[in-house]
Amino acid sequence: MLLDPHHLSALSAILRHGSFDAAAAELSVTPSAISQRIKALEDRVGAALIHRGSPCTGTPAGLRIARHAEDIGLLEAKLARELTLDEREGPTRVRIALPADILATWFIDVMAQAGDLLFDLVIDDQDHSAEWLRRGEVSAAITVGGQAVTGCDSFALGALRYLPTASPAFMDRWFSDGVSAYSLSLAPCLTFNSKDNLQKTWITKQIGRRHAPPTQFMPSTNGFVEAAIAGLGWGMNPESLARPAIVKGQLREVIPDTPLDVELTWQIGRVLAPALAPLTKAVRRVAAQALIITG
Repeated sequence: MLLDPHHLSALSAILRHGSFDAAAAELSVTPSAISQRIKALEDRVGAALIHRGSPCTGTPAGLRIARHAEDIGLLEAKLARELTLDEREGPTRVRIALPADILATWFIDVMAQAGDLLFDLVIDDQDHSAEWLRRGEVSAAITVGGQAVTGCDSFALGALRYLPTASPAFMDRWFSDGVSAYSLSLAPCLTFNSKDNLQKTWITKQIGRRHAPPTQFMPSTNGFVEAAIAGLGWGMNPESLARPAIVKGQLREVIPDTPLDVELTWQIGRVLAPALAPLTKAVRRVAAQALIITG
């Protein structure tokens, strides 16, 4: 199926900005022209591609076609570089799924070293970023564990270490008699969102069974650390973020020397792997410095 590149660019712009007007401004055309392009594209594929609303969002078909358009852009940019057809080519866009903790701890360094790319980052829980790849909605992802997604190249990166941390005042209040199944069932914990199982996983490792402690939802990596310092709950914080507060005495480990190491994998669509080789090199280089190498 041949799709008009002008139609594809209109679809991608709408999904990036959430409106027809903003897409028109980016592409220097009228909103009417954007509407006509989307109608023509929907007629061509025989399916609705946009949920009209505020903001506009993509249907499953629309998201998949937008990903296809970005893939084409990456491949065309690689070809242009190899043939030196146009050295003035601007940056190309790549959509990646990764956990918020990765962005907060080391992925900014990857972006700075990856070359001429525009990043569209999809932030999801670490146990779910692979689903974005399986649905074909991103070109690459940082996932947990080593299970490869079909059609992707996979690279083991190492482990992100988490520490169970709480403020001294919180420890005195909730764990004055020690950390036990009983005290863990009463002490409030911090949870990033409904998909976050880090705290429950750590509890299971310590007491041998699952527990569902009272929780405060805190969907912010840096806010997670600040909430722990403020005594709102205990939680699993990346060591690189928690260590400075531990050194200052603002946080303590709930049980010393009981880290939770989460193995990470870089997975990238096999078709796009050559075009994104500089990005993969940057990911592996920065991860080697930021993560714990296991095995």
